[in-house]
Amino acid sequence: MNILVCVKQVPNTAEIKIDPIKGTMIRVGVPSIMNPDDKAGLEAALRLKDELGGTITVLSMGPNQAEEVLNEAYAMGADRLILLSDFKFAGSDTWATAHALAAAAKKLSFDLIITGRQAIDGDTAQVGPEMAEFLDLPQITYVRSLHFKDGHFIVERKVEDATYTLKAEGPLLVTVLAEGYTPRYMNVARLFAAYRQSKVELWTAANTDVDPLTIGLKSSPTKVYESFGKPIKPAGHVYEVDEKEAAKLIVDKLKENYLF
Repeated sequence: MNILVCVKQVPNTAEIKIDPIKGTMIRVGVPSIMNPDDKAGLEAALRLKDELGGTITVLSMGPNQAEEVLNEAYAMGADRLILLSDFKFAGSDTWATAHALAAAAKKLSFDLIITGRQAIDGDTAQVGPEMAEFLDLPQITYVRSLHFKDGHFIVERKVEDATYTLKAEGPLLVTVLAEGYTPRYMNVARLFAAYRQSKVELWTAANTDVDPLTIGLKSSPTKVYESFGKPIKPAGHVYEVDEKEAAKLIVDKLKENYLF
């Protein structure tokens, strides 16, 4: 089985702050990590490989520093690493990013594409489904468990109020939830090997035959107007009253704050 896994290097959002003047994220000094949902997707692929054999290709798009997460993927057990890096991709929104990744996928052989549900720096959950549309593939999102039996993928899909068990034929694309998998530790020998001699293949837009009118900032239909931090709530008040007084107090406070 040939599995293509898409991963993204993201800033550790637990350590990001917002510039109060500019309204933009302060990324200086913030460590970068492999996106958690993507890492779970890689673990799902590795478990299929452990059981069935095959190869895992890991694809990422970003600046040269994104090689770090690809080296991590190799240390976990991936076979082939590809980094899409080109100034022509700069500023791509989810739609343009999905076009670039889909164009790269068309150059590869796969039975299954795995992406994370969403990236923690954007939280859109759009790239995976958009890739599936551009590749004309069936898709299953919010996957918590993935197996292969009797020629079919058996998928457990978790949504807010239900869990579905689905059976699907490949090739298809799935987006994986971080809660479904605990990623394995990196193999130290493979990690050293990755850094001693780079395993990463650098691809530009020319390697993919992607339509230049579908990538980059100018071709992105969405723009971020403003970023801002969540305001801190003021300290609350504790009232020690009986039930009748509590009900009246709640109504009075609602009237006071919401003018009805």
